[in-house]
Amino acid sequence: GRSAALRARMEERLLSARFRYINQQLYTSSSQEAVQLFQNDPEAFKIYHRGFAQQVGRWPENPVDRIVRYLRKRPASLVVADFGCGDCKIASSVRNKVHSFDLVPLSPLVTVCDMAKVPLAAESVDIAVFCLALMGTNLQEILEEANRVLKQGGTLMVAEVASRFEDIRAFMNAMTQLGFKSVSK
Repeated sequence: GRSAALRARMEERLLSARFRYINQQLYTSSSQEAVQLFQNDPEAFKIYHRGFAQQVGRWPENPVDRIVRYLRKRPASLVVADFGCGDCKIASSVRNKVHSFDLVPLSPLVTVCDMAKVPLAAESVDIAVFCLALMGTNLQEILEEANRVLKQGGTLMVAEVASRFEDIRAFMNAMTQLGFKSVSK
C-alpha cells in the first residue's frame, strides 16, 4: 500500500518534471525544431498534453472555453484556423469550419504541420486562433503565417498567460508592426 502510493507520487513528479522540460524546449526552440522533437519522441507529446491538461485544470477558466463562447455567437459561415489545437476542442464545439493544426495528431481532425507553414491558401480564413499555443523562437514567422491565411479584415485571437511575455507592450507593438490592430486585450 505505502510503497505503491510512494511509487505513484514519484512517477507523477517525474511526469511533471518532464512536462516542464518539454514546455521549456517548446518555448526555446523554433517551430521546425519542435516538429523534430515530437517526430523523434512521440511519447513526449502525450506527456506534454497530460501535463498541460493538469495545469489548465487548476485555472478558474480555460481560455479555450471563452473562445468557443465567442465563436458560437458569430456566424457559422466564418472559417477558423486553430493553430496549436491540441485535442480539437474548438473544432468539436462549434458549427464553423475549423482547420485544426498541431505538431502531433491527438485527434483525427488534426493536420500535422509546422505552425509557420500551414497548408492553407492565402486569405482563406476569417479567424485565426492561438490559444495557449504561441511557442517557439520564431514567433514572427508563425504570426506572419496567421496573417497570410487571414482574409482582409479577419480576426486574430491570442490567449496566452501573461508570464509568456517579458514585455506585453512590446508584443502588442510587434503585432501592430505585423499589420494587426488591437480590438481588445
